[in-house]
Amino acid sequence: MSPESPSPSSPPAHPDNVCGAAASGHELLDAWVAAHAELAGPVLEVAAGTPLFAAGEPCRGFPLLLRGEVQVYRESAQGRRLELYRVGAGDICLVSTASLFSGAALGADAVTTQDTALRLLGRSGFERISEVPALRAFLFEQFASRMADLIAVTDAVAFQRLDRRLAAALLGHGPLVRLSHLQLAQALGTAREIVTRLLRRFEQDGWVALGRGEIRILAPRALREFADAPM
Repeated sequence: MSPESPSPSSPPAHPDNVCGAAASGHELLDAWVAAHAELAGPVLEVAAGTPLFAAGEPCRGFPLLLRGEVQVYRESAQGRRLELYRVGAGDICLVSTASLFSGAALGADAVTTQDTALRLLGRSGFERISEVPALRAFLFEQFASRMADLIAVTDAVAFQRLDRRLAAALLGHGPLVRLSHLQLAQALGTAREIVTRLLRRFEQDGWVALGRGEIRILAPRALREFADAPM
């Protein structure tokens, strides 16, 4: 990752004195980072598909995304990937935070899914952020959101059938899903061959039409009813 110097801009209002009701948490965080560039470090431009950290490594800093997206996931010894959550601009990475404050090794892997710009914030900078009441409240909200994501993943893996999870994963992308069988398998934490088998069953039922690198949704209502059906 190569640093790029941020372009000069007019000095922002000091966020330590900004009322939380006057701006969103993301805006306050952006203002704080701009006012404390010496703690946040340089802007790093990272291409899509770049690993940011890996399970078992020490945390090098807390990633503050300015744009782009990062996928945080666990990977089995067999190479199966299970997505835990995604981090966008202004979002908080729970895995990095836990490692940064506990001193323990990172518990998951992360990779950029888009071209991304970010800064790496050390523990002292993160502690300074938490001293600002409005930002501290924003951090707690973000932590709660990430925990909800993790609980949802745990619930899906432990209690939901894979075919219904796949049906739910296909919805919300519009009539054309441009995801490979491998990408769907990684998101669901299973093998590509299992996803392919289930998709062919959906195709036989007339719910989808399979193409190269894409899946056309033919019966979204049927998929939704199947995904939401009681066990």
